[in-house]
Amino acid sequence: MISIDLGSNTFRCITYDCKKRTFGSDFERIVKTADKMHESGRISDKAVERILEAIKEADRQFDFKAHCVRAVTTAAMRMARNAQDVLKRLSAEGGIDFQIIDADREAYFSVTSVKHRLRQLNISANSFVLVDMGGGSTEVIFVSEGKVHTQSFPIGIVTVAQQCETPNDVRTLLSTLLIPVKNYVRDYYQQNKKPQTFINTAGTPTTIAAFLQGMTYQTYDVSKINGYILTQAACQKALEGLILLDEETRAAYVGVGRETLIVAGVVIVQMFYELLGFDESIVIDDGVREGVAIDYCIDK
Repeated sequence: MISIDLGSNTFRCITYDCKKRTFGSDFERIVKTADKMHESGRISDKAVERILEAIKEADRQFDFKAHCVRAVTTAAMRMARNAQDVLKRLSAEGGIDFQIIDADREAYFSVTSVKHRLRQLNISANSFVLVDMGGGSTEVIFVSEGKVHTQSFPIGIVTVAQQCETPNDVRTLLSTLLIPVKNYVRDYYQQNKKPQTFINTAGTPTTIAAFLQGMTYQTYDVSKINGYILTQAACQKALEGLILLDEETRAAYVGVGRETLIVAGVVIVQMFYELLGFDESIVIDDGVREGVAIDYCIDK
Protein backbone atom coordinates (compact mmCIF):
# COMPACT_ATOMS: atom_id res chain seq x y z
CA MET A 1 0.00 0.00 0.00
CA ILE A 2 0.97 3.66 -0.26
CA SER A 3 0.53 6.11 2.58
CA ILE A 4 0.33 9.85 1.92
CA ASP A 5 0.56 12.70 4.42
CA LEU A 6 -0.20 16.20 3.16
CA GLY A 7 0.99 18.54 5.87
CA SER A 8 1.06 22.29 6.20
CA ASN A 9 4.49 22.42 4.58
CA THR A 10 5.28 19.06 2.98
CA PHE A 11 3.74 16.33 0.84
CA ARG A 12 5.14 12.95 1.89
CA CYS A 13 4.36 9.43 0.75
CA ILE A 14 5.87 6.00 1.29
CA THR A 15 5.22 2.39 0.30
CA TYR A 16 4.58 -0.27 2.94
CA ASP A 17 4.36 -4.06 2.63
CA CYS A 18 1.61 -5.23 4.98
CA LYS A 19 2.77 -8.85 4.93
CA LYS A 20 6.46 -8.20 5.55
CA ARG A 21 5.81 -5.11 7.71
CA THR A 22 8.54 -3.22 5.88
CA PHE A 23 8.74 0.25 4.37
CA GLY A 24 9.93 0.73 0.81
CA SER A 25 10.61 3.75 -1.38
CA ASP A 26 9.49 7.19 -0.30
CA PHE A 27 8.82 10.63 -1.76
CA GLU A 28 8.79 14.12 -0.29
CA ARG A 29 8.24 17.60 -1.69
CA ILE A 30 7.93 20.93 0.07
CA VAL A 31 4.59 22.39 -1.06
CA LYS A 32 3.92 25.06 1.60
CA THR A 33 0.23 24.27 1.93
CA ALA A 34 -0.16 26.88 4.68
CA ASP A 35 1.67 29.63 2.78
CA LYS A 36 0.17 33.04 3.75
CA MET A 37 -2.73 31.35 5.55
CA HIS A 38 -2.16 33.54 8.60
CA GLU A 39 -3.27 36.45 6.39
CA SER A 40 -6.07 34.96 4.30
CA GLY A 41 -7.37 31.94 6.20
CA ARG A 42 -7.37 30.14 2.85
CA ILE A 43 -5.13 27.75 0.94
CA SER A 44 -3.92 29.68 -2.08
CA ASP A 45 -4.24 28.62 -5.70
CA LYS A 46 -0.44 28.58 -5.94
CA ALA A 47 -0.24 26.17 -3.02
CA VAL A 48 -2.82 23.90 -4.68
CA GLU A 49 -0.77 23.95 -7.87
CA ARG A 50 2.34 22.92 -5.92
CA ILE A 51 0.44 20.08 -4.28
CA LEU A 52 -0.93 18.87 -7.62
CA GLU A 53 2.55 18.98 -9.13
CA ALA A 54 3.86 16.88 -6.23
CA ILE A 55 1.01 14.37 -6.59
CA LYS A 56 1.67 13.96 -10.30
CA GLU A 57 5.42 13.59 -9.77
CA ALA A 58 4.85 10.98 -7.07
CA ASP A 59 2.34 9.17 -9.29
CA ARG A 60 4.98 8.82 -11.99
CA GLN A 61 7.24 7.19 -9.39
CA PHE A 62 4.68 4.93 -7.68
CA ASP A 63 1.70 4.51 -10.07
CA PHE A 64 -1.04 5.17 -7.51
CA LYS A 65 -3.72 3.29 -9.46
CA ALA A 66 -1.75 0.07 -9.07
CA HIS A 67 -1.82 0.25 -5.27
CA CYS A 68 -4.12 0.81 -2.34
CA VAL A 69 -3.63 4.45 -1.34
CA ARG A 70 -4.51 5.95 2.03
CA ALA A 71 -4.12 9.73 2.14
CA VAL A 72 -4.56 12.08 5.09
CA THR A 73 -4.11 15.81 5.58
CA THR A 74 -3.71 17.81 8.75
CA ALA A 75 -3.54 21.31 10.28
CA ALA A 76 -3.72 23.52 7.18
CA MET A 77 -6.80 21.75 5.88
CA ARG A 78 -8.36 21.77 9.33
CA MET A 79 -7.99 25.55 9.47
CA ALA A 80 -8.61 26.61 5.87
CA ARG A 81 -11.99 28.12 4.99
CA ASN A 82 -11.75 26.67 1.49
CA ALA A 83 -10.57 23.19 2.50
CA GLN A 84 -13.45 21.29 0.91
CA ASP A 85 -13.02 23.10 -2.42
CA VAL A 86 -9.30 22.31 -2.35
CA LEU A 87 -9.91 18.63 -1.59
CA LYS A 88 -12.41 18.37 -4.45
CA ARG A 89 -9.83 19.82 -6.83
CA LEU A 90 -7.08 17.48 -5.57
CA SER A 91 -9.43 14.56 -6.16
CA ALA A 92 -10.55 15.70 -9.61
CA GLU A 93 -7.15 16.77 -10.95
CA GLY A 94 -4.78 14.64 -8.88
CA GLY A 95 -6.84 11.48 -8.40
CA ILE A 96 -6.21 11.36 -4.63
CA ASP A 97 -8.98 11.51 -2.04
CA PHE A 98 -7.60 13.04 1.14
CA GLN A 99 -9.18 12.61 4.56
CA ILE A 100 -8.84 15.52 6.98
CA ILE A 101 -7.83 14.06 10.34
CA ASP A 102 -8.22 15.83 13.66
CA ALA A 103 -5.35 16.58 16.04
CA ASP A 104 -5.97 13.49 18.19
CA ARG A 105 -5.85 11.20 15.17
CA GLU A 106 -2.72 12.94 13.93
CA ALA A 107 -1.09 12.38 17.34
CA TYR A 108 -2.13 8.71 17.27
CA PHE A 109 -0.42 8.16 13.92
CA SER A 110 2.74 9.96 15.09
CA VAL A 111 2.92 7.94 18.31
CA THR A 112 2.31 4.69 16.42
CA SER A 113 5.20 5.32 14.03
CA VAL A 114 7.59 6.63 16.69
CA LYS A 115 6.99 3.65 18.98
CA HIS A 116 7.62 1.34 16.03
CA ARG A 117 10.92 3.05 15.25
CA LEU A 118 12.07 3.19 18.89
CA ARG A 119 11.54 -0.55 19.21
CA GLN A 120 13.62 -1.11 16.07
CA LEU A 121 16.37 1.06 17.59
CA ASN A 122 16.14 -0.85 20.89
CA ILE A 123 15.20 2.34 22.72
CA SER A 124 12.61 2.21 25.50
CA ALA A 125 9.20 3.45 24.39
CA ASN A 126 7.61 3.34 27.85
CA SER A 127 8.00 6.97 28.87
CA PHE A 128 8.60 9.88 26.50
CA VAL A 129 7.37 13.26 25.39
CA LEU A 130 7.02 13.66 21.64
CA VAL A 131 7.03 17.04 19.96
CA ASP A 132 5.71 16.89 16.40
CA MET A 133 6.19 20.37 14.95
CA GLY A 134 4.57 20.83 11.57
CA GLY A 135 3.98 23.74 9.25
CA GLY A 136 0.75 24.88 10.88
CA SER A 137 0.53 23.19 14.27
CA THR A 138 2.57 21.45 16.93
CA GLU A 139 1.43 18.38 18.83
CA VAL A 140 2.89 17.82 22.30
CA ILE A 141 2.31 14.20 23.27
CA PHE A 142 3.13 12.53 26.58
CA VAL A 143 3.36 8.74 26.57
CA SER A 144 3.69 6.86 29.86
CA GLU A 145 2.98 3.18 30.57
CA GLY A 146 0.61 2.90 27.63
CA LYS A 147 -1.30 6.09 28.39
CA VAL A 148 -1.25 8.96 25.92
CA HIS A 149 -1.91 12.62 26.75
CA THR A 150 -1.91 14.92 23.77
CA GLN A 151 -2.73 18.49 22.87
CA SER A 152 -2.36 20.43 19.63
CA PHE A 153 -1.24 24.05 19.50
CA PRO A 154 -1.45 26.54 16.58
CA ILE A 155 2.33 26.92 16.37
CA GLY A 156 3.93 25.93 13.07
CA ILE A 157 7.10 26.65 11.17
CA VAL A 158 5.26 28.26 8.22
CA THR A 159 2.81 30.37 10.20
CA VAL A 160 5.47 31.59 12.65
CA ALA A 161 8.20 32.22 10.07
CA GLN A 162 5.92 34.31 7.86
CA GLN A 163 5.20 36.67 10.75
CA CYS A 164 8.84 37.17 11.78
CA GLU A 165 12.01 38.52 10.19
CA THR A 166 14.68 37.60 12.76
CA PRO A 167 15.28 34.92 15.42
CA ASN A 168 14.54 37.55 18.07
CA ASP A 169 11.17 38.23 16.39
CA VAL A 170 10.43 34.50 16.60
CA ARG A 171 11.28 34.41 20.30
CA THR A 172 9.10 37.46 20.96
CA LEU A 173 6.12 35.95 19.15
CA LEU A 174 6.62 32.60 20.84
CA SER A 175 6.73 34.19 24.29
CA THR A 176 2.99 34.67 23.80
CA LEU A 177 2.16 31.63 21.67
CA LEU A 178 3.88 29.24 24.07
CA ILE A 179 1.93 30.28 27.17
CA PRO A 180 -0.78 27.60 26.65
CA VAL A 181 1.97 25.03 26.01
CA LYS A 182 3.75 25.97 29.25
CA ASN A 183 0.49 25.61 31.15
CA TYR A 184 -0.16 22.20 29.59
CA VAL A 185 3.35 20.95 30.40
CA ARG A 186 3.23 22.39 33.94
CA ASP A 187 -0.09 20.67 34.64
CA TYR A 188 1.19 17.36 33.29
CA TYR A 189 4.41 17.53 35.32
CA GLN A 190 2.43 18.30 38.48
CA GLN A 191 0.27 15.22 38.03
CA ASN A 192 2.78 12.81 36.50
CA LYS A 193 6.46 11.99 36.46
CA LYS A 194 8.70 13.82 34.02
CA PRO A 195 9.19 11.60 30.94
CA GLN A 196 12.44 9.71 30.59
CA THR A 197 13.04 10.82 27.01
CA PHE A 198 12.34 13.76 24.72
CA ILE A 199 11.59 12.73 21.11
CA ASN A 200 11.71 15.26 18.25
CA THR A 201 10.03 14.41 14.97
CA ALA A 202 8.99 16.24 11.76
CA GLY A 203 10.93 18.21 9.17
CA THR A 204 12.72 20.78 11.30
CA PRO A 205 14.57 18.52 13.77
CA THR A 206 15.40 15.99 11.04
CA THR A 207 16.77 18.82 8.90
CA ILE A 208 18.87 20.11 11.82
CA ALA A 209 20.27 16.62 12.40
CA ALA A 210 21.08 16.26 8.70
CA PHE A 211 22.73 19.70 8.49
CA LEU A 212 24.91 18.98 11.51
CA GLN A 213 26.10 15.79 9.79
CA GLY A 214 26.94 17.63 6.57
CA MET A 215 24.05 16.23 4.51
CA THR A 216 22.32 18.22 1.81
CA TYR A 217 18.66 17.81 0.89
CA GLN A 218 19.75 15.48 -1.94
CA THR A 219 22.10 13.36 0.20
CA TYR A 220 19.68 12.98 3.14
CA ASP A 221 20.21 9.54 4.72
CA VAL A 222 17.37 8.50 7.04
CA SER A 223 19.50 5.76 8.61
CA LYS A 224 21.74 8.49 10.08
CA ILE A 225 18.75 10.50 11.34
CA ASN A 226 16.72 7.96 13.29
CA GLY A 227 18.15 7.80 16.80
CA TYR A 228 20.37 10.87 16.38
CA ILE A 229 21.02 12.64 19.70
CA LEU A 230 20.38 16.36 19.22
CA THR A 231 21.51 18.62 22.07
CA GLN A 232 20.50 22.18 22.83
CA ALA A 233 24.07 23.29 22.13
CA ALA A 234 24.01 21.57 18.74
CA CYS A 235 20.77 23.38 17.87
CA GLN A 236 22.50 26.69 18.56
CA LYS A 237 25.45 25.62 16.40
CA ALA A 238 23.05 24.76 13.55
CA LEU A 239 21.22 28.06 13.94
CA GLU A 240 24.45 30.07 13.73
CA GLY A 241 25.63 28.05 10.73
CA LEU A 242 22.35 28.41 8.83
CA ILE A 243 22.17 32.16 9.42
CA LEU A 244 25.58 32.61 7.80
CA LEU A 245 24.49 30.91 4.56
CA ASP A 246 22.93 32.73 1.64
CA GLU A 247 19.45 31.49 0.68
CA GLU A 248 20.63 29.47 -2.32
CA THR A 249 23.23 27.56 -0.28
CA ARG A 250 20.81 27.15 2.60
CA ALA A 251 18.21 25.70 0.20
CA ALA A 252 20.75 23.10 -0.94
CA TYR A 253 20.99 21.88 2.65
CA VAL A 254 17.38 22.16 3.83
CA GLY A 255 15.34 21.98 0.62
CA VAL A 256 13.85 24.56 -1.71
CA GLY A 257 10.87 26.12 0.03
CA ARG A 258 12.29 25.57 3.49
CA GLU A 259 15.24 27.97 3.21
CA THR A 260 13.23 30.95 4.51
CA LEU A 261 11.54 28.89 7.24
CA ILE A 262 14.28 26.82 8.82
CA VAL A 263 15.81 29.53 11.02
CA ALA A 264 12.45 30.12 12.69
CA GLY A 265 12.03 26.37 12.99
CA VAL A 266 15.34 25.96 14.83
CA VAL A 267 14.38 28.67 17.31
CA ILE A 268 11.04 26.95 17.98
CA VAL A 269 12.85 23.64 18.58
CA GLN A 270 15.26 25.38 20.97
CA MET A 271 12.45 26.83 23.02
CA PHE A 272 10.87 23.41 23.50
CA TYR A 273 14.06 22.14 25.16
CA GLU A 274 13.78 24.96 27.67
CA LEU A 275 10.04 24.50 28.14
CA LEU A 276 10.22 20.73 28.68
CA GLY A 277 13.41 20.79 30.78
CA PHE A 278 15.65 18.64 28.60
CA ASP A 279 19.21 19.17 27.35
CA GLU A 280 18.96 16.64 24.55
CA SER A 281 16.42 14.82 22.40
CA ILE A 282 16.27 11.79 20.14
CA VAL A 283 15.41 12.62 16.54
CA ILE A 284 13.03 10.29 14.69
CA ASP A 285 12.19 10.71 11.00
CA ASP A 286 9.03 8.59 11.12
CA GLY A 287 5.79 10.52 11.42
CA VAL A 288 2.17 10.59 10.35
CA ARG A 289 2.65 8.89 6.97
CA GLU A 290 4.37 5.88 8.57
CA GLY A 291 1.74 5.70 11.28
CA VAL A 292 -1.03 5.73 8.68
CA ALA A 293 0.60 2.77 6.91
CA ILE A 294 1.18 0.76 10.09
CA ASP A 295 -2.39 1.37 11.27
CA TYR A 296 -3.86 0.40 7.89
CA CYS A 297 -2.03 -2.91 7.92
CA ILE A 298 -2.78 -3.93 11.52
CA ASP A 299 -5.62 -6.26 10.53
CA LYS A 300 -4.31 -7.14 7.08
